[in-house]
Amino acid sequence: MPKRTVRAAVTFCAAVSLAAITGTASSAPAASPPSTPAVKHQAAGQPAIVDCFWHAQVRPTDFILACGDGNSRLTSLQWSHWHPDSAVATGFNVVNDCKPYCAAGKFHSYPVIVRLEDPQPWKKHPELSHYTQISLVYTKGKPDGFERWVDLPLWN
Repeated sequence: MPKRTVRAAVTFCAAVSLAAITGTASSAPAASPPSTPAVKHQAAGQPAIVDCFWHAQVRPTDFILACGDGNSRLTSLQWSHWHPDSAVATGFNVVNDCKPYCAAGKFHSYPVIVRLEDPQPWKKHPELSHYTQISLVYTKGKPDGFERWVDLPLWN
């Protein structure tokens, strides 16, 4: 690859990264005042799932797994149950193949079963609990390098 093309690709990636960081920081909502509920639509005793922006959600339809770059997210989530000890949904894991590099990669959708478990008190709002473990089971195809079953910790 000629030096000029490599330099252009590196410059492009740096610009995209800077734009993403700047956009994320400027579009992040201000912190809620203490008097507002931390979780919308949270039933008593129902844990939430905390997203990349530190918002607690109950039964979200979409959820970003890769907070740093957005290259892996869950979409079209349909929850079959949401209980105090676990939650289960079906949906899609949309993953960037990052070929030849992430800014030029393509996103692919893989059907998944999502399971949330291990609710714990949320450090930001100890009166609320949130799921701390997520499992993905790929039901038809899977991203390169992934196992059919993936267990991941969720942030606190």
